[in-house]
Amino acid sequence: MSASRYLATGPRVGLRHFTRADGPEFTARARESKDLHHPWLFPPDGVTAYAGYAGRLIEDPTKAGFLVCETDDDSLAGFININNIVGGGFLSGALGYGAFAHAAGRGLMREALGLVVGHAFGPMRLHRLEINVQPGNAASIALARACGFQLEGFSPKMLHVDGAWRDHQRWALTAEHATPG
Repeated sequence: MSASRYLATGPRVGLRHFTRADGPEFTARARESKDLHHPWLFPPDGVTAYAGYAGRLIEDPTKAGFLVCETDDDSLAGFININNIVGGGFLSGALGYGAFAHAAGRGLMREALGLVVGHAFGPMRLHRLEINVQPGNAASIALARACGFQLEGFSPKMLHVDGAWRDHQRWALTAEHATPG
């Protein structure tokens, strides 16, 4: 894919929106990454589940989904979604993300999250981004911290994940505190 087809690019990754045609590669990568993702997240790993998931990200104005692609071959390295986008006086969204196993630990998601932050605070004109992460998810916390997010608090039993209500830390970043790049 040419660099101009990406919404944003860095040295090694580009961001683009989800398409329905990405289902086969996305679901194969999700299946390969089950051990990495469990028990934190459960991306769709089948065609039907992917169709619903991608459809919501494509059609729902309160969501924006970004595929993280390695720019050398356009392969999917991960995904970052902005959910619960609110306009008006709030101009906020909640981030969710996941690397695929073959790309984990290579710094690609850090680069990509920086691009999403720039896109959210730039063209999307948001003011605040929040990441809600389970306290035991050290990799996700490290990524939030590395991208400048600040710990704001703790929410007991905040989200229903893997069959139970789970505690979460709230990490946030506002446009004023984001660093370029």
